[in-house]
Amino acid sequence: MYIFVDDRPTVTSGYAAGFEREGVSSLGLVGDEFRSWFSAASAGDIDAVQGFLLGDFEDRLACAGLIRRQSRAPIIALSDVRSLETTLQLFTAGIDDVLGKPVHVREILARSEAIWRRVNGEVAPPEGQAERLKVHFDGRDPEIDGEVMSLPRRERHILEYLVRNRGRRLTKAQIFNAIYGVYSNEVEESVVEGHVSKLRKKLRERLGYDPIEAKRYIGYTFVG
Repeated sequence: MYIFVDDRPTVTSGYAAGFEREGVSSLGLVGDEFRSWFSAASAGDIDAVQGFLLGDFEDRLACAGLIRRQSRAPIIALSDVRSLETTLQLFTAGIDDVLGKPVHVREILARSEAIWRRVNGEVAPPEGQAERLKVHFDGRDPEIDGEVMSLPRRERHILEYLVRNRGRRLTKAQIFNAIYGVYSNEVEESVVEGHVSKLRKKLRERLGYDPIEAKRYIGYTFVG
């Protein structure tokens, strides 16, 4: 899930539509709403956020510091007008990257993933398996042995989320919140089980083994 903050509702709705087209959950808030949400959000809700996008709102610099104290997720500022002074202020405040608008959602996703790997450290896959499964994190389908593996968007995003957290046990609730958003009321949390089951079957057929370890009532781990 991505959080987009901007005091112009037309801008937040526009980016929400862009993320929806990519099958990525997002939540658009104005500045005051964001501060209220962040103060009340549980640790699990904040952990489900894969990136914070800060547009034009009054308290942007202070909000960057607030986010960084409680989250490791990438913080990207989107700017209508680029200036050296503004860019330097944003980086000093803790922003990870500054992008000029317009920018495609896929570029945002790719940059966010690059920041995540740099800041949090990328866990290396087991020796001898690095070249078999390749996940792009930018809207493209994964590849196995150099061949594209077409996946429905939800399955692709679940795979990306699991690979991004390689070796870490993720609960069904964590996966649901990251993929569907913490305020999704349209589907049940149990849908994750079906998506993961189908994904594991497809991976087994192509790889010859199951790279996702499942523990009933505990969660899932991508082991590579």
